[in-house]
Amino acid sequence: MKSGKTVGPDDIPVEVWKCLGEAAVEFLTSLFNRVLESERMPEEWRRSVLVPIFKNKGDVQSCSNYRGIKLMSHTMKVWERVVEARLRKLVEICEQQYGFMPRKSTTDAIFALRILMEKYRHGQRELHCLFVDLEKAYDRVPREELWYCMRKSGVAEKYDRVVQDMYERSRTVVRCAVGQTEEFKVEVGLHQGLALSPFLFAMVMDQSSEEVRQESPWTMMFADDIVICSESREQMEENLERWRFALERRGMKVSRSKTEYMCVNEREGSGTVRLQGEEVKKVQEFKYLGSTVQSNGECGKELTVTIGTTNCDETTSDQTCTMSCSLKLTAVGEGDNFLGV
Repeated sequence: MKSGKTVGPDDIPVEVWKCLGEAAVEFLTSLFNRVLESERMPEEWRRSVLVPIFKNKGDVQSCSNYRGIKLMSHTMKVWERVVEARLRKLVEICEQQYGFMPRKSTTDAIFALRILMEKYRHGQRELHCLFVDLEKAYDRVPREELWYCMRKSGVAEKYDRVVQDMYERSRTVVRCAVGQTEEFKVEVGLHQGLALSPFLFAMVMDQSSEEVRQESPWTMMFADDIVICSESREQMEENLERWRFALERRGMKVSRSKTEYMCVNEREGSGTVRLQGEEVKKVQEFKYLGSTVQSNGECGKELTVTIGTTNCDETTSDQTCTMSCSLKLTAVGEGDNFLGV
Protein backbone atom coordinates (compact mmCIF):
# COMPACT_ATOMS: atom_id res chain seq x y z
CA MET A 1 0.00 0.00 0.00
CA LYS A 2 1.39 3.41 -0.99
CA SER A 3 2.22 6.10 1.53
CA GLY A 4 0.54 9.49 1.67
CA LYS A 5 -3.05 8.22 1.61
CA THR A 6 -5.80 9.96 3.57
CA VAL A 7 -6.42 8.14 6.85
CA GLY A 8 -9.69 6.54 7.89
CA PRO A 9 -11.70 7.04 11.09
CA ASP A 10 -9.00 5.44 13.29
CA ASP A 11 -6.39 8.04 12.19
CA ILE A 12 -3.66 5.38 11.87
CA PRO A 13 -1.74 5.82 8.59
CA VAL A 14 -0.04 2.92 6.84
CA GLU A 15 3.29 4.72 7.40
CA VAL A 16 3.10 3.61 11.06
CA TRP A 17 3.37 -0.04 10.07
CA LYS A 18 6.11 0.69 7.55
CA CYS A 19 8.21 2.49 10.17
CA LEU A 20 7.90 -0.40 12.64
CA GLY A 21 9.44 -2.83 10.15
CA GLU A 22 9.70 -6.46 11.29
CA ALA A 23 7.79 -5.75 14.49
CA ALA A 24 4.81 -4.63 12.38
CA VAL A 25 5.07 -7.74 10.19
CA GLU A 26 4.94 -10.02 13.22
CA PHE A 27 2.08 -8.10 14.83
CA LEU A 28 -0.04 -7.89 11.66
CA THR A 29 0.58 -11.55 10.81
CA SER A 30 -0.66 -12.57 14.24
CA LEU A 31 -3.64 -10.18 13.99
CA PHE A 32 -4.66 -11.31 10.51
CA ASN A 33 -4.39 -14.99 11.47
CA ARG A 34 -6.76 -14.37 14.38
CA VAL A 35 -9.18 -12.52 12.09
CA LEU A 36 -9.04 -15.34 9.53
CA GLU A 37 -9.58 -18.01 12.16
CA SER A 38 -12.46 -16.23 13.88
CA GLU A 39 -13.91 -14.75 10.65
CA ARG A 40 -14.51 -11.54 12.59
CA MET A 41 -12.56 -8.32 12.12
CA PRO A 42 -12.35 -5.52 14.73
CA GLU A 43 -15.44 -3.33 14.97
CA GLU A 44 -13.35 -0.19 14.36
CA TRP A 45 -12.65 -1.41 10.83
CA ARG A 46 -16.36 -1.30 9.94
CA ARG A 47 -16.54 2.48 10.15
CA SER A 48 -15.75 4.73 7.19
CA VAL A 49 -16.01 8.29 5.89
CA LEU A 50 -17.64 8.81 2.48
CA VAL A 51 -16.29 11.75 0.47
CA PRO A 52 -18.14 12.74 -2.76
CA ILE A 53 -15.71 13.51 -5.61
CA PHE A 54 -16.90 15.48 -8.67
CA LYS A 55 -16.34 13.66 -11.99
CA ASN A 56 -15.43 16.94 -13.75
CA LYS A 57 -18.34 16.66 -16.15
CA GLY A 58 -21.98 17.68 -16.01
CA ASP A 59 -23.89 19.77 -13.49
CA VAL A 60 -22.01 20.24 -10.20
CA GLN A 61 -25.35 20.33 -8.38
CA SER A 62 -26.40 16.89 -9.62
CA CYS A 63 -25.56 14.03 -7.25
CA SER A 64 -25.25 11.63 -10.21
CA ASN A 65 -22.10 13.48 -11.33
CA TYR A 66 -20.23 12.61 -8.14
CA ARG A 67 -18.32 9.47 -7.21
CA GLY A 68 -18.20 8.49 -3.56
CA ILE A 69 -14.82 7.43 -2.15
CA LYS A 70 -14.70 5.68 1.20
CA LEU A 71 -11.92 6.50 3.65
CA MET A 72 -11.38 3.37 5.72
CA SER A 73 -8.87 2.08 8.24
CA HIS A 74 -5.47 1.57 6.60
CA THR A 75 -4.95 -1.58 8.67
CA MET A 76 -8.21 -2.94 7.28
CA LYS A 77 -7.00 -2.06 3.77
CA VAL A 78 -3.83 -4.12 4.33
CA TRP A 79 -6.04 -7.01 5.48
CA GLU A 80 -8.29 -6.84 2.42
CA ARG A 81 -5.23 -6.85 0.15
CA VAL A 82 -4.18 -10.12 1.78
CA VAL A 83 -7.65 -11.54 1.10
CA GLU A 84 -7.56 -10.23 -2.48
CA ALA A 85 -4.27 -12.06 -3.15
CA ARG A 86 -5.83 -15.32 -1.92
CA LEU A 87 -8.99 -14.87 -4.02
CA ARG A 88 -7.03 -14.19 -7.21
CA LYS A 89 -5.39 -17.59 -6.80
CA LEU A 90 -8.77 -19.29 -6.46
CA VAL A 91 -10.84 -17.54 -9.14
CA GLU A 92 -10.32 -17.38 -12.90
CA ILE A 93 -11.98 -14.42 -14.63
CA CYS A 94 -13.03 -14.59 -18.30
CA GLU A 95 -10.69 -13.28 -20.99
CA GLN A 96 -13.18 -10.55 -21.96
CA GLN A 97 -12.47 -8.74 -18.68
CA TYR A 98 -9.53 -6.34 -19.05
CA GLY A 99 -10.01 -4.32 -15.87
CA PHE A 100 -7.61 -4.88 -12.97
CA MET A 101 -6.42 -8.19 -14.39
CA PRO A 102 -2.76 -9.34 -14.43
CA ARG A 103 -0.87 -8.48 -17.63
CA LYS A 104 -3.85 -6.53 -19.00
CA SER A 105 -4.45 -2.80 -19.22
CA THR A 106 -6.52 -0.14 -20.95
CA THR A 107 -4.00 -0.22 -23.80
CA ASP A 108 -4.90 -3.82 -24.64
CA ALA A 109 -8.64 -3.10 -24.77
CA ILE A 110 -8.16 0.07 -26.86
CA PHE A 111 -5.82 -1.74 -29.26
CA ALA A 112 -8.24 -4.67 -29.74
CA LEU A 113 -11.14 -2.32 -30.50
CA ARG A 114 -9.12 -0.19 -32.94
CA ILE A 115 -7.85 -3.25 -34.82
CA LEU A 116 -11.40 -4.60 -35.17
CA MET A 117 -12.62 -1.22 -36.44
CA GLU A 118 -9.72 -1.03 -38.88
CA LYS A 119 -10.43 -4.47 -40.35
CA TYR A 120 -14.08 -3.60 -41.01
CA ARG A 121 -13.16 -0.21 -42.44
CA HIS A 122 -10.73 -1.74 -44.94
CA GLY A 123 -13.26 -4.44 -45.78
CA GLN A 124 -15.85 -1.69 -46.40
CA ARG A 125 -18.27 -3.35 -44.01
CA GLU A 126 -20.32 -1.87 -41.21
CA LEU A 127 -19.34 -2.51 -37.61
CA HIS A 128 -21.82 -1.57 -34.90
CA CYS A 129 -20.35 -0.66 -31.51
CA LEU A 130 -22.32 -0.09 -28.34
CA PHE A 131 -20.70 1.47 -25.27
CA VAL A 132 -22.80 0.37 -22.30
CA ASP A 133 -22.83 2.49 -19.16
CA LEU A 134 -24.02 1.09 -15.83
CA GLU A 135 -25.62 3.48 -13.36
CA LYS A 136 -23.66 3.59 -10.09
CA ALA A 137 -22.29 0.13 -10.83
CA TYR A 138 -20.38 -0.47 -7.58
CA ASP A 139 -23.11 1.08 -5.42
CA ARG A 140 -25.91 -1.04 -6.90
CA VAL A 141 -24.45 -4.53 -6.44
CA PRO A 142 -26.78 -6.42 -4.04
CA ARG A 143 -24.81 -8.12 -1.26
CA GLU A 144 -26.68 -11.43 -1.64
CA GLU A 145 -25.85 -11.41 -5.35
CA LEU A 146 -22.18 -10.87 -4.50
CA TRP A 147 -22.10 -13.86 -2.13
CA TYR A 148 -23.85 -16.00 -4.77
CA CYS A 149 -21.37 -15.01 -7.49
CA MET A 150 -18.42 -15.70 -5.18
CA ARG A 151 -19.65 -19.21 -4.42
CA LYS A 152 -20.41 -19.87 -8.09
CA SER A 153 -16.88 -18.67 -8.99
CA GLY A 154 -15.39 -21.36 -6.77
CA VAL A 155 -14.42 -19.28 -3.73
CA ALA A 156 -13.95 -21.43 -0.63
CA GLU A 157 -16.65 -21.02 2.03
CA LYS A 158 -14.02 -19.77 4.48
CA TYR A 159 -13.12 -16.78 2.32
CA ASP A 160 -16.73 -16.22 1.38
CA ARG A 161 -17.53 -15.74 5.06
CA VAL A 162 -14.44 -13.56 5.57
CA VAL A 163 -15.53 -11.19 2.79
CA GLN A 164 -19.08 -11.17 4.13
CA ASP A 165 -17.68 -10.12 7.50
CA MET A 166 -15.98 -7.13 5.83
CA TYR A 167 -19.41 -5.85 4.81
CA GLU A 168 -21.48 -6.77 7.86
CA ARG A 169 -22.57 -3.91 10.11
CA SER A 170 -20.64 -1.41 7.99
CA ARG A 171 -21.35 2.20 8.92
CA THR A 172 -20.33 5.48 7.34
CA VAL A 173 -20.71 9.26 7.46
CA VAL A 174 -20.70 11.65 4.50
CA ARG A 175 -18.14 14.43 4.69
CA CYS A 176 -18.37 17.51 2.46
CA ALA A 177 -17.31 21.16 2.50
CA VAL A 178 -20.12 22.27 4.82
CA GLY A 179 -19.79 19.52 7.41
CA GLN A 180 -20.46 15.89 8.21
CA THR A 181 -23.66 13.83 8.44
CA GLU A 182 -24.80 11.48 11.17
CA GLU A 183 -23.52 7.91 10.95
CA PHE A 184 -25.74 5.45 9.05
CA LYS A 185 -25.67 1.81 7.93
CA VAL A 186 -24.59 0.75 4.43
CA GLU A 187 -26.37 -2.42 3.32
CA VAL A 188 -25.88 -2.46 -0.47
CA GLY A 189 -23.01 -2.05 -2.91
CA LEU A 190 -19.24 -2.48 -2.79
CA HIS A 191 -16.81 -0.38 -0.77
CA GLN A 192 -15.49 2.38 -3.06
CA GLY A 193 -11.72 2.89 -2.89
CA LEU A 194 -10.69 -0.57 -1.67
CA ALA A 195 -8.30 -2.76 -3.66
CA LEU A 196 -10.56 -5.80 -3.26
CA SER A 197 -13.69 -4.15 -4.69
CA PRO A 198 -12.67 -4.22 -8.40
CA PHE A 199 -11.98 -7.96 -8.21
CA LEU A 200 -15.28 -8.62 -6.43
CA PHE A 201 -17.06 -6.61 -9.12
CA ALA A 202 -15.20 -8.57 -11.82
CA MET A 203 -16.60 -11.78 -10.31
CA VAL A 204 -20.13 -10.37 -10.39
CA MET A 205 -19.73 -9.27 -14.02
CA ASP A 206 -18.18 -12.62 -14.93
CA GLN A 207 -21.15 -14.57 -13.61
CA SER A 208 -23.77 -12.04 -14.80
CA SER A 209 -22.52 -12.07 -18.40
CA GLU A 210 -21.71 -15.77 -18.65
CA GLU A 211 -24.71 -16.55 -20.85
CA VAL A 212 -24.61 -13.45 -23.06
CA ARG A 213 -21.01 -12.43 -23.69
CA GLN A 214 -19.20 -13.26 -26.91
CA GLU A 215 -15.49 -13.82 -27.39
CA SER A 216 -13.13 -10.85 -27.35
CA PRO A 217 -13.09 -8.36 -29.10
CA TRP A 218 -16.84 -8.71 -29.83
CA THR A 219 -17.39 -8.26 -26.12
CA MET A 220 -14.90 -6.40 -23.95
CA MET A 221 -15.21 -5.28 -20.36
CA PHE A 222 -13.01 -3.00 -18.31
CA ALA A 223 -14.65 -3.27 -14.88
CA ASP A 224 -18.07 -1.67 -15.57
CA ASP A 225 -17.14 -0.24 -19.01
CA ILE A 226 -18.68 -2.62 -21.55
CA VAL A 227 -18.27 -2.62 -25.34
CA ILE A 228 -20.51 -4.81 -27.50
CA CYS A 229 -19.76 -5.14 -31.22
CA SER A 230 -21.99 -6.64 -33.93
CA GLU A 231 -22.12 -6.85 -37.72
CA SER A 232 -25.74 -5.71 -38.01
CA ARG A 233 -28.01 -3.22 -36.25
CA GLU A 234 -30.65 -5.90 -35.63
CA GLN A 235 -28.10 -8.19 -34.01
CA MET A 236 -26.90 -5.26 -31.89
CA GLU A 237 -30.41 -4.57 -30.56
CA GLU A 238 -30.86 -8.24 -29.75
CA ASN A 239 -27.51 -8.42 -27.92
CA LEU A 240 -28.26 -5.22 -26.01
CA GLU A 241 -31.58 -6.58 -24.76
CA ARG A 242 -29.93 -9.81 -23.65
CA TRP A 243 -27.28 -7.85 -21.75
CA ARG A 244 -29.89 -5.58 -20.19
CA PHE A 245 -31.88 -8.54 -18.94
CA ALA A 246 -28.80 -10.37 -17.62
CA LEU A 247 -27.50 -7.33 -15.74
CA GLU A 248 -30.74 -5.88 -14.43
CA ARG A 249 -31.94 -9.17 -13.00
CA ARG A 250 -28.73 -9.07 -10.91
CA GLY A 251 -29.64 -5.68 -9.47
CA MET A 252 -27.62 -3.48 -11.84
CA LYS A 253 -29.10 -0.93 -14.25
CA VAL A 254 -28.12 0.03 -17.80
CA SER A 255 -28.10 3.83 -18.15
CA ARG A 256 -30.47 4.94 -20.89
CA SER A 257 -28.92 8.41 -21.06
CA LYS A 258 -25.20 7.52 -21.02
CA THR A 259 -25.14 4.34 -23.12
CA GLU A 260 -24.02 5.35 -26.64
CA TYR A 261 -24.03 3.77 -30.09
CA MET A 262 -21.54 4.23 -32.93
CA CYS A 263 -21.47 2.73 -36.43
CA VAL A 264 -18.14 2.34 -38.22
CA ASN A 265 -18.16 2.71 -42.01
CA GLU A 266 -21.91 3.39 -41.97
CA ARG A 267 -23.86 2.99 -45.21
CA GLU A 268 -27.27 4.23 -44.04
CA GLY A 269 -27.01 7.37 -41.94
CA SER A 270 -30.51 7.14 -40.45
CA GLY A 271 -30.07 3.82 -38.62
CA THR A 272 -30.63 3.78 -34.85
CA VAL A 273 -30.56 1.29 -31.98
CA ARG A 274 -33.35 1.11 -29.40
CA LEU A 275 -33.42 -0.15 -25.85
CA GLN A 276 -36.93 -1.07 -24.67
CA GLY A 277 -38.39 1.34 -27.21
CA GLU A 278 -36.06 4.20 -26.26
CA GLU A 279 -33.54 5.39 -28.85
CA VAL A 280 -29.91 5.03 -27.80
CA LYS A 281 -27.81 8.15 -28.36
CA LYS A 282 -25.85 7.89 -31.60
CA VAL A 283 -22.36 9.44 -31.76
CA GLN A 284 -19.60 9.90 -34.33
CA GLU A 285 -16.86 9.58 -31.74
CA PHE A 286 -16.53 8.16 -28.25
CA LYS A 287 -13.87 8.48 -25.57
CA TYR A 288 -13.18 4.88 -24.65
CA LEU A 289 -10.92 4.39 -21.62
CA GLY A 290 -9.37 7.80 -22.27
CA SER A 291 -8.80 7.26 -26.01
CA THR A 292 -11.04 8.87 -28.65
CA VAL A 293 -12.36 6.39 -31.23
CA GLN A 294 -14.07 7.76 -34.35
CA SER A 295 -16.79 6.25 -36.53
CA ASN A 296 -14.71 6.86 -39.68
CA GLY A 297 -11.94 4.64 -38.28
CA GLU A 298 -9.41 7.46 -38.19
CA CYS A 299 -7.38 8.53 -35.17
CA GLY A 300 -6.63 12.16 -36.05
CA LYS A 301 -8.27 13.61 -32.94
CA GLU A 302 -6.41 11.21 -30.67
CA LEU A 303 -3.09 12.13 -32.32
CA THR A 304 -3.84 15.84 -31.93
CA VAL A 305 -4.38 15.38 -28.20
CA THR A 306 -1.29 13.20 -27.83
CA ILE A 307 0.96 15.62 -29.71
CA GLY A 308 -0.46 18.55 -27.77
CA THR A 309 0.26 16.94 -24.41
CA THR A 310 3.73 15.82 -25.47
CA ASN A 311 4.74 19.36 -26.50
CA CYS A 312 8.28 18.35 -27.40
CA ASP A 313 10.27 20.43 -29.93
CA GLU A 314 13.78 21.52 -30.82
CA THR A 315 13.81 24.32 -28.22
CA THR A 316 13.13 21.99 -25.26
CA SER A 317 15.97 22.24 -22.75
CA ASP A 318 17.93 19.24 -21.50
CA GLN A 319 16.53 19.85 -18.01
CA THR A 320 12.95 19.12 -19.09
CA CYS A 321 13.53 16.59 -21.86
CA THR A 322 16.24 13.97 -22.23
CA MET A 323 16.45 14.60 -25.97
CA SER A 324 15.61 17.45 -28.32
CA CYS A 325 13.31 16.33 -31.07
CA SER A 326 11.00 17.56 -33.78
CA LEU A 327 8.46 14.99 -34.87
CA LYS A 328 6.55 15.22 -38.12
CA LEU A 329 3.79 12.63 -38.25
CA THR A 330 2.31 11.68 -41.60
CA ALA A 331 -0.42 9.15 -42.22
CA VAL A 332 0.43 6.27 -44.53
CA GLY A 333 -3.15 6.10 -45.72
CA GLU A 334 -6.26 8.08 -44.85
CA GLY A 335 -7.81 6.57 -41.76
CA ASP A 336 -5.01 4.03 -41.23
CA ASN A 337 -3.74 3.39 -37.73
CA PHE A 338 -0.15 3.47 -38.97
CA LEU A 339 2.18 6.45 -38.86
CA GLY A 340 5.40 7.50 -40.49
CA VAL A 341 7.90 9.67 -38.63
